[in-house]
Amino acid sequence: MTYGLAEFIAAEEMSRSRGFWWSPGSDRLLVARADDAPVRRWWIADPAHPETEPARVAYPAAGTANADVRLFVVTLDGERTEVMWDRARYPYLARVHWSSAGAPLLLVQSRDQLSQLYLAVDPDDGSTRMVHAEEDPQWLELFPGAPSWSPSGRLVRIVDEGGARVLAVGERPLTGPQLHVRAVLDVADDDVLISASAGEAAAVPETGEVHVYRVNELGVERVSTVAGVHSAVRAGGLTVLVSATLDQPGSSVQVLRDGKQVATVASYAHHPGLTPRVTLTEGGARKIPCAVLLPTDYEEGSGPLPVLLDPYGGPHGQRVLAAHNPYLTSQWFADQGFAVIVADGRGTPGRSPAWEKEIRRDFTLTLDDQVDALQGLAATFPLDLERVAIRGWSYGGYLAGLAVLRRPDVFHAGVAGAPVTDWRLYDTHYTERYLGNPAEDPAPYALSSLVTEEGLVAPEVPHRPLMIVHGLADDNVVVAHALRLSSALLAAGRPHEVLPLSGVTHMTPQEQVAENLLLLQVDFLKRSLGLNRA
Repeated sequence: MTYGLAEFIAAEEMSRSRGFWWSPGSDRLLVARADDAPVRRWWIADPAHPETEPARVAYPAAGTANADVRLFVVTLDGERTEVMWDRARYPYLARVHWSSAGAPLLLVQSRDQLSQLYLAVDPDDGSTRMVHAEEDPQWLELFPGAPSWSPSGRLVRIVDEGGARVLAVGERPLTGPQLHVRAVLDVADDDVLISASAGEAAAVPETGEVHVYRVNELGVERVSTVAGVHSAVRAGGLTVLVSATLDQPGSSVQVLRDGKQVATVASYAHHPGLTPRVTLTEGGARKIPCAVLLPTDYEEGSGPLPVLLDPYGGPHGQRVLAAHNPYLTSQWFADQGFAVIVADGRGTPGRSPAWEKEIRRDFTLTLDDQVDALQGLAATFPLDLERVAIRGWSYGGYLAGLAVLRRPDVFHAGVAGAPVTDWRLYDTHYTERYLGNPAEDPAPYALSSLVTEEGLVAPEVPHRPLMIVHGLADDNVVVAHALRLSSALLAAGRPHEVLPLSGVTHMTPQEQVAENLLLLQVDFLKRSLGLNRA
């Protein structure tokens, strides 16, 4: 039982990292209580240290019980009043907002995420009244900074409407299909500060760009001026604009007043010593956003290069960005002799609601888009389609495994890092949003799995080399994913390699491990594609 902390699902999947909220007058708080007694227990062991007891963790896997979350108003003397809503129908406490502009505001979701309520709380007795209700046949997305109250007491939210993602204040949308709204950054008396990408109706495509805009009932004004990825914070009449661009490493920080620069915040970060040779473009029939990176010393007309796809390729993970630092690892791989492709297919954010939601109940569509992008780019870039590899981590690792197993006619080798191989082992809020509840309909899980008969292709299909990498201490995508895939491949007679990482969690913060892991991947890929031959 915890008070004032975000439970696992809220922190991992809802981007709600806190569990308490002060009142505007600082005389009481809203406090979340999370009881994880109903949640199934898993054990995370460290085989390299058999003398150490396994860690016991509460992990709400798809189709199983979540933590029971309640909310209380707590006064400074410790008096508690429970906030009441239909928790049986809306168990997810997704957002909480408490400002001087109105009553405490909650956003609560149904477990299937097809409906949600905006609730105003009476902090004196804990009762709630519905401010707004939403439904969606695919799912309802959650957004940074929303919902909130405007200073005039109107509800500020981001909503999918008319095929676009728009900003709404009260019942009126203030943006249209020219913008794809990403987040609410600040709400003031006369405007709302947002971040947004170009919508599908925009006159000019802006591949990989995210800009900051001021929005009010009179129109929309862009605050950021140069191509790149921008965000901002605002208070006291000042706006701090943080900008990343393709031609400079890191970020630049400007302080603005009334739209004019009054100061900068200097960066003393070291230069990474690598400048990506990247082209932002679109690939395939679906005009998939892509970044193509060539070796630094590659000369035009030198002939085709072996190809390495380097995607994330799944929900909530945009990789094609008009910024320098996201491509440093990809450029390093390019400088090993590859043409590297990063493609954001269906399911990835930043384009349109329909683009994101088309993967509902079928993750394999994300592989189709990687193939579409690859084949579309081959007409413009020096790609050797007879030597194509793919690498990825987390969802990208799943995509790499899927590529080698389902499309060996296209992919000749793969590195699957920390892959989700059996979606029944991943968490509730994320997985059920896309694939539904496996207890009610297991078919989407079987279709998208790497370890079922549907996931493993027929024995007569060519076997492509696959390296599976996984941290043994991973408590997000547990190592059972890799072990189940290895067992299924062994049972099917499919050769593969497994690289266990002792003491490593889902990511690899250890610098030496991360560096050597890159070198091992390059060696495996070159060996598998026959590039080490004299």
